[in-house]
Amino acid sequence: MPGSPGETKREESLSPPPYGKGEPEECRGERNGTEGLPSVGFIGLGVMGKPMAMNLIKGGYSLRVYGRRKEAMAPLAEAGAVACGSAEEAARGCDVIFTMVTTTRDVQEVVLGERGVIAGAKPGAIVVDMGTISPTATRKIAARLAEAGIEALDAPVSGGSIGAISGTLSIMVGGKPDILERVKPLFSCMGKNIIHIGPNGAGQVAKACNQMVMLVALQGLAEAFAFARKNDLDSARVYEALSGGAARSRLLEVHGKGMVERNYDPVIEARLHDKDIQIVMDEAHTLGMALPGTALVAQMFNALIGRGGGNQDSSQLVEVIEALSKARP
Repeated sequence: MPGSPGETKREESLSPPPYGKGEPEECRGERNGTEGLPSVGFIGLGVMGKPMAMNLIKGGYSLRVYGRRKEAMAPLAEAGAVACGSAEEAARGCDVIFTMVTTTRDVQEVVLGERGVIAGAKPGAIVVDMGTISPTATRKIAARLAEAGIEALDAPVSGGSIGAISGTLSIMVGGKPDILERVKPLFSCMGKNIIHIGPNGAGQVAKACNQMVMLVALQGLAEAFAFARKNDLDSARVYEALSGGAARSRLLEVHGKGMVERNYDPVIEARLHDKDIQIVMDEAHTLGMALPGTALVAQMFNALIGRGGGNQDSSQLVEVIEALSKARP
């Protein structure tokens, strides 16, 4: 639902950095005034959406915002945004409307549902979905918006809550190139790596590829630490060794450390990765395509969720491996 992406973090503050720290040059240039800038709606103010919207405000844009919880809108309203009572109201009169909600059904509801974006957006407006949802559904949503004279981009992101706060997300965009160019200054407030992938739905396919790579690698990381412990090694020393070699990665730094410390406070909740991997498997089924490694990871996440770990970090996969092997004393 709006305002509930569920992504959390261990240590970082939700407050965006002061202006000039982490904001791309293209965004900083907009802070001289709001005259002539597009009006913006932002729907979905969870741990990702809230700092992304705040970075747009800090970039000089006027926002109309909507989140399911009034308290989620409060800090944005204090920063100058107009708090609205529905997605329709948030979209009214805006040139660009962003959505950052959790599931495919959530996006369908806030964009096409009763009191959704489509009911309030003016012809010629641009709707940008930045969540991670089904590519097939994305294409259908874009087609429905086009019938109403509304443009659409799918622009899922990678970089997690840390990237959302610092304005350094990687943004994978599907849609018309000229529409992307119109939105790019706004994207530059939220991310540094902005890549046009192809037509509507292509951004979501690229994000699915990102999740496949990351989650299959996470499975390997969990197996490695379970294997080390089964051999009676100090996992902290193994982590130190891996960090100095070819296995060094952001994944090892964040999730590997959680495995070593058995600290599963969520950087991202496992239920969200489970949702993402199911999107991949559904698309693969439609394509008649074999993805054996991804299918294995999907089953491991099924087990993790079944153990009650959905609201904890995905690094808890190591516990699933150890339970299968009875590696823990």
